[in-house]
Amino acid sequence: MKKSLIFFGAFLFLSGWVLKDNVFAYGPTDLYDNVWRLINNKFVDQTNNNQNWAQWRHKYDNQIKTNEDAYVAINTMVASLNDPYTKFLDPKEFADETSSIKGSLKGIGIQIGVKDGKLMVIAPIEDTPAERAGLLADDEILEIDGVSTKGITVDKAADKIRGKEGTQVTLLVKRKDTAPKYYTITRANIEIKSISQKIPTGMTFPNDYCYIRLSSFISRNAASEFGTILNNNKNKKGFVIDLRSNPGGLLTNAIYISDMFLDGGTIVSTVDRDGYKETQRASAGVYTNKPVVVLINKGSASASEIFSGAMKDNHRAIIIGEQSFGKGLVQEINKLPYESGINITIQKYLTPNGTDINKKGITPDIEVKLTEEDVKNKNDVQLKKAIEVLDKVTGKQSIARF
Repeated sequence: MKKSLIFFGAFLFLSGWVLKDNVFAYGPTDLYDNVWRLINNKFVDQTNNNQNWAQWRHKYDNQIKTNEDAYVAINTMVASLNDPYTKFLDPKEFADETSSIKGSLKGIGIQIGVKDGKLMVIAPIEDTPAERAGLLADDEILEIDGVSTKGITVDKAADKIRGKEGTQVTLLVKRKDTAPKYYTITRANIEIKSISQKIPTGMTFPNDYCYIRLSSFISRNAASEFGTILNNNKNKKGFVIDLRSNPGGLLTNAIYISDMFLDGGTIVSTVDRDGYKETQRASAGVYTNKPVVVLINKGSASASEIFSGAMKDNHRAIIIGEQSFGKGLVQEINKLPYESGINITIQKYLTPNGTDINKKGITPDIEVKLTEEDVKNKNDVQLKKAIEVLDKVTGKQSIARF
């Protein structure tokens, strides 16, 4: 049996993020200066995007009178880093982020990000209004309620998309090789469900294999729930772990779940601004040594890529699907006064083989594309391939199932 699942003290790793309490009874100017110092000391790029960071420290001293003034100044300063993952969170945004860690939020249920200057859907959350409306990973959002998203930050976009339960938001979405299309979606209270064993609609799954759908690593209970499923399915001949459109979550979850399959060996390494490398290794013993197939796609990001990379580089699983998103950076969440916060990119991470996957992603061992026609016809060719591979690995005679 593996070591018990615990969190490290007061630290939380969210998609590689760490949560610390930094409480200062300061005024708005001090809030700005606090953010300046945190970035100066922690941001992974010591050049701060090839600029003189000192120029920002007292730039707005005579202009910051209120907290709102400080928020505007901070956002301007942070934008100069040109890092979509380093971002200031005002009290509402910080509360929303905290709610998502706890497992609920209000909105339509999508993870978004800026990629090459475009506002993109990283992944819709399973069983949410966004997924039911048909939004897909890699969709580009051109407009929110008729307003162009050109130059918009992730925070501002998220603020516009979130809203009171029962209200609607209209998105103009561009999908590759198709004309832009409007989606009007009703907001809801989103309960984040991390783990499911529900087989995709229209598919048949063999009883002698175990299917685990992990839609997010964000829930604090994800690792323990995953371990329970493994313990309850010890007699299965093989496992399919579905990480498609999983945008990430707690780094600790990715490490713990990897540890369940790996008997020693490297899980992930992180490298900070000073070049210091820290390696997370698996402990001795495993929950199961049965064959594993991992499904990924372009919506699999962050913690999903840590787990996939660990399983691939340690030759513990066969990765099937499409190239993953490519988020190989680690953020630290710092709680600030007035219930605000700042997420700062403090490290990059490497797979066990030393591969930097940022903006590249994890390459599957077997590439299988799932087309819109496949989705429409409920023909999950990626899952079919996973079953086919397990049949071969386990020596099971191939039979027609579909």
